[in-house]
Amino acid sequence: MGRRKFLVCACGILAAPLTVAIGYPLAASLVGTIYHQSKLQFSKTPGFDSAPRGQPIKLNFTDIETDAYLRTETSEEVWVIKHSPTEATVFSPVCPHMGCRSNWNPELKKFICPCHGSIFSITGKVEGGPSPRALDTLTHKIENGALYVQWERFETGVAKKVRV
Repeated sequence: MGRRKFLVCACGILAAPLTVAIGYPLAASLVGTIYHQSKLQFSKTPGFDSAPRGQPIKLNFTDIETDAYLRTETSEEVWVIKHSPTEATVFSPVCPHMGCRSNWNPELKKFICPCHGSIFSITGKVEGGPSPRALDTLTHKIENGALYVQWERFETGVAKKVRV
């Protein structure tokens, strides 16, 4: 084997693992995001134990999302109606019409969107305005008197509840 052929083979042997080491993470990051489904997690929502029964109350919690090495903490809020210590209904405050935040009006006993005037009953059903569907409910669980919520966002402006 000549010197030239030896150097070509040596460079090829050294370049192959380097190509895999650099190329695999690059390809995985490009292709992986297509197939990646974000995992929903339950976040503890403080204040549920002292919430009044049968009346909507806005509770805040911190949602933690991890993507590779990035950890993002966002403060979110939900509307909670406590039926008993072990039963509750949890609504997203995001109006299904255009994504504004709906508020509870205690005098009218209705959820009202301040942007375009959608009106929702205490059960979340549309009673007026342009909203194409009821308020979105969120998956939750109650353990040892504490409320845990899975924060999700849904498409706005469509009649069907579609997760974003």
